[in-house]
Amino acid sequence: MNWLNQHEVFEIEALACLKSARLLDALIFGGGTMLRLCHELPRYSVDLDFWKLNAQDDQNLLDRLVRILGKTYEITDAQLKHFTILVEMRSSRFPGRLKIEVRRRLTDWEYEEKIAFSNFSVKQVLLKGHTLRQTMINKVQALMSRGAIRDAFDLEFLLRQGTPLPALDNEQIEQLLKRIEGFTVNDFKVTLGSVIESDLRRYYVQNGFRYLKEKLSARMKK
Repeated sequence: MNWLNQHEVFEIEALACLKSARLLDALIFGGGTMLRLCHELPRYSVDLDFWKLNAQDDQNLLDRLVRILGKTYEITDAQLKHFTILVEMRSSRFPGRLKIEVRRRLTDWEYEEKIAFSNFSVKQVLLKGHTLRQTMINKVQALMSRGAIRDAFDLEFLLRQGTPLPALDNEQIEQLLKRIEGFTVNDFKVTLGSVIESDLRRYYVQNGFRYLKEKLSARMKK
C-alpha cells in the first residue's frame, strides 16, 4: 500500500477508537474524508473533521479526546483554537500524522447514520455523517471562502451524484466561477493530482471543472 492507502487505514482505526469510547455519540462526521469513507469520493482526504451535535464543554471534549486517543497513539498537538478543537497524533505503524478537528460553533446540521469504510481496512464504523445536501452547502461555502481546489472537486462529485446546488444569487455564482477559473495547470497536476488516481488526473488536467462550470452557469438568472 502507498502512504495514502495506509493513512486511510489510520483514519478508520481512529474512528473505531472514538466509536468504542462513545465519543462519536455527540459528533457529526463531515468534510472530504466523510465523502471518501462514506460515499466513495474518488480522492484521498487526510484529516478527520467533525461538527458538534449538541452543546458541550469544549475543554472537556478536548481532554476526553486526548485521554482516549493517547492510550493508543502519540499525541503531537492538542489545543482549543478559535474555531476548532484540534488533536494531532501519530503512530509508528503509519507514515503520517493524523489531524482531528471539531468545529466549536453549534448549529443545526442535517445528518444521517452512515457507515465509514475503506477498501484497505477490514473495519467498518457506524456513525453520524452530514447528508449530501448539507455537505453541498458546506462545500459551496468553503469554496467561496478559502478557494481550495479540493472543494471544487468535491462539488463536482456531489453534482454527479445528483445532489442539487443550494439557492445561489448571481453574485455568489460569479464568485464561485471566479474561484474555479483561478486554478492553474499546476493546481490540477500537483495539488489535486497528488490525491486522485492517474486516470482522473489526466481527465482534470485536460478538462478542468467543465461540468461544474456548466451547472453553475446554468443557474445564472437573466
